[in-house]
Amino acid sequence: MTNNLWYKNAVFYEISVRAFKDSNGDGRGDLRGLTEKLDYLQTLGVDCIWLMPIYPSPLRDDGYDIADYYSVDPAYGSLDQLKVLIEAAHQRDIRIIMDLVLNHTSDAHPWFQAARSDRNSPYRDYYVWSDTDQIYKDARIIFVDTEKSNWTWDEQAGQFFWHRFYSTQPDLNFDNPKVREEMLNVARFWLDLGIDGFRADAVPYLIEREGTNCENLPETHAYLKQLRVFMDEHYPGRILLCEANQGPEDVRPYFGDGDEFHMGFHFPIMPRIYMAIKKERYEDMAEIMRRTPSIPENCQWCTFLRNHDELTLEMVTEEERQWMWKEYAPEPRMKLNLGIRRRLAPLLDNDRRKIELANSLLFTLSGAPIIYYGDEIGMGDNLDLFDRNGVRTPMQWDSSPNAGFSVETPFTELVKGDLGYRHVNVASQLSDPDSLFHTIQKMIALRKNHAAFGGSDMQWVETGNPAAAVYLREHDGDIMLIFNNLSGTLQHVDVPVQYQTACIDLFTGQSLFLNTTLEIGPYSYFWMQIQK
Repeated sequence: MTNNLWYKNAVFYEISVRAFKDSNGDGRGDLRGLTEKLDYLQTLGVDCIWLMPIYPSPLRDDGYDIADYYSVDPAYGSLDQLKVLIEAAHQRDIRIIMDLVLNHTSDAHPWFQAARSDRNSPYRDYYVWSDTDQIYKDARIIFVDTEKSNWTWDEQAGQFFWHRFYSTQPDLNFDNPKVREEMLNVARFWLDLGIDGFRADAVPYLIEREGTNCENLPETHAYLKQLRVFMDEHYPGRILLCEANQGPEDVRPYFGDGDEFHMGFHFPIMPRIYMAIKKERYEDMAEIMRRTPSIPENCQWCTFLRNHDELTLEMVTEEERQWMWKEYAPEPRMKLNLGIRRRLAPLLDNDRRKIELANSLLFTLSGAPIIYYGDEIGMGDNLDLFDRNGVRTPMQWDSSPNAGFSVETPFTELVKGDLGYRHVNVASQLSDPDSLFHTIQKMIALRKNHAAFGGSDMQWVETGNPAAAVYLREHDGDIMLIFNNLSGTLQHVDVPVQYQTACIDLFTGQSLFLNTTLEIGPYSYFWMQIQK
C-alpha cells in the first residue's frame, strides 16, 4: 500500500459505526462488529472506509460534539480494538480515514468546563468569548431551524461564547497557538495508531474576523497548510479530505497549490444529479461541472449521492430549492434545515433503473465516489425518527429479527415497510446475481480497472439531445465515452463523427462500432471504452 496517490481513483464507503454491526449484544454497532464485516466490504470492492466520529461524546450531534479527542467511546470499543480493525482492513487492502472535527468541541469537554468555570484557566483562551453578542454580525447562522444566534450566553462564565453549529458545540479559538498545536497533536495521535487520514469537518469556519462572514478566511487556509506540511513530513501517503459546503470556486482554494487538502467534497454536483433525473435534462450538471475550476494534479474531488446528513440544498438557488422540496420532499417532515432528510432509494421512488442511473453518474463523473453504508443494497429511511437519525438506521444484514444487526433490540428503530430488512438485506442480495449489490460491485470493479476515471478531467459531448448526459473521461491513454439516458423513455443519441469508432461496452465486454446513432433505453447507461 505504498501508492501515495491512491485516493485519486479510490472508492470510499462511509460508515456510522453505531449503525453497522453489533458484536456484543448491547444493541449498538461497534468496532468489533465492523471488523467482522470487512470481508463484505472487500467483496463489494471499496478501497477506503470513512468512519463517522467514534470519540467519547454526549451525542447531541451524533458524535460531532467531541468530549475527548484522545480516546474511543466505550460504546464502540477500545483503542486496541480500533488497532485490530485497522490492521485487519490493511490486510485486505482497505484503508481507513476518520472524522477530524477541528472547529468545535462539545460543551461537555473538560477544556470547555475548565474554560467556563475560571477566567484564569489556561483553557479559557481555547474558546471564543465576548461581553457582547453584537460582533461578527455578518456570519450566517447554519442551523437556521434550531439556532437564533451564533452567540450563547454562559451564566457560569459570565460571557457569551461563539458557535457556528449547535449551542452545545462551542467553537475553538484558532487564534490561540496552543489550540493550533493541540489539534496537530490530536492528528498525530490517530495517525500513529495507523489510520490513513482524515475527513476534516466544517473547515471554512476556523477563524473569525470582524467585518467578514467568518468563512474561508486567509488565516484559516494558513492553518490548514500547516496541518498538511505536518502530515506530508511525518505521514506521507495519508490524506486530508475537506468538508466545505461551498461552491466549487470557493472550495478550489482549499486545494492550494497541491499543498493544502488532497481531496474536497463536490457538494454542488450532488443536488444537480437529482435535478437532472427529475427534469430529464443534463444542463444543471453540465453547468456546475463547467464552473468547476481545474485542480492540481495531486488533488481529487470527492463525489457522493447521499451521506449521514440531510441532502443539502445550500448550494442551489432559492427557486431551485423550492422546486427540489416540491419534487423530492412532498411531506413537510421530509425537510430539514435547507435540505431533505431521505435516503437514496426512497428519493428515487425505489426505482431500480433510476438508482442504477444515479450510480452510473456517481462512478463516472470526475471525482472519487463515496458510497453511504446501505445504499449499495437500496436501504430505506425512517422518517418517524428525529432530525437526521432517519437516515442513520441499522444496516440490514439479513431477514432475521433485528435485521441481523444485533441479537438485542437495536439502539433505534429500523426502517419499516417495503424497504425494511425483510425485503431489503445483504444476504438476499449476495445470493441474487441480478441484485443491486452485484450491479454496484460491477461498477466499482470496472471503475478501478480503468485509469480514465482516476483523472480529474472530463469533457461534455454535445449530441443535440438534452436528455442524454454524454461525456468523455480520459487519463493515461485510457479513453471512456459515457452515455446516460436521464429520461423514462427510449432516446436516440447522435454520436459526433469523431467518436464513430470501435469501442468496448464495459458491462457486456462486447466489441462494437459506434455508428451515427445510439439507442439508449429508459434510465439506462453505457460505459464505452474507445479503441485506438
